[in-house]
Amino acid sequence: MLKMTNKRQTLILEIVREKGFASIEHLAAHFNVTQQTARRIVNQLCDQGLLRRIHGGVGLPVSNQNLAYESRQGLNFEAKRQIAQAVFNFIPDGASIMIGLGTTPEYVARALADRKNLRVITNNLNVASAFARNPDVEITIAGGTLRPLDRDIIGDAAVRFFSRFKTDIGIFGVGGIDEEGTLLDFYSGEVQARQAIVANCRTALLVADASKFGRSATVRGGHISDCHHLFTDKPLQADFQRIAEQYGDKIRVVGDGRVQAA
Repeated sequence: MLKMTNKRQTLILEIVREKGFASIEHLAAHFNVTQQTARRIVNQLCDQGLLRRIHGGVGLPVSNQNLAYESRQGLNFEAKRQIAQAVFNFIPDGASIMIGLGTTPEYVARALADRKNLRVITNNLNVASAFARNPDVEITIAGGTLRPLDRDIIGDAAVRFFSRFKTDIGIFGVGGIDEEGTLLDFYSGEVQARQAIVANCRTALLVADASKFGRSATVRGGHISDCHHLFTDKPLQADFQRIAEQYGDKIRVVGDGRVQAA
């Protein structure tokens, strides 16, 4: 079973939660390690969203972090179901697939769960669980430090993992999309994992319901142009018309599994 943190990381979390802030210098002295080593440890915690980088050290995460995973699972569930059904229709039996973190990719995994001869490569335990009872699906899952609330592995471990493969299709979600088409997430480790999927698949599918357009998130990483297809549930609103016009050939608006170009 994967552990959330090792002992040293757990102690760092306790120090920051007690004091609200810890400098790299203090942590290095406290654990009798170099500042470079202390910085590497806290970077791992920041990539998981457990701490936040502050000049000279680390503090607690800011309040604009993402909603709890269980809360997100129930949001816009019908839109996510329709997106998942459309992706199901898009993917043939026998495909190799990378599937990333997030609730919409999990819905896609559930839709695909009974397909034959798939090879699934994922950093998401919810995705792996969706396929686990199907003997016709080969599942390969990332090793590393688990984010227990989101049940995924992000950061450098996920990047190294995805870079070992080249798949037919990559499926990934996003925290938000701004009016320029920039893809946004809440933690740098999430961006790294998503970009690793894009870099190591032949056809990149972004799955995002309409609520993600205009949603605020703090970490920039990638653009709509990076994906081959964007599956969403509603036509883009007025603020995104330039994006709709420029990238209309990529945008697939779905309904009950049927797909229309934007």
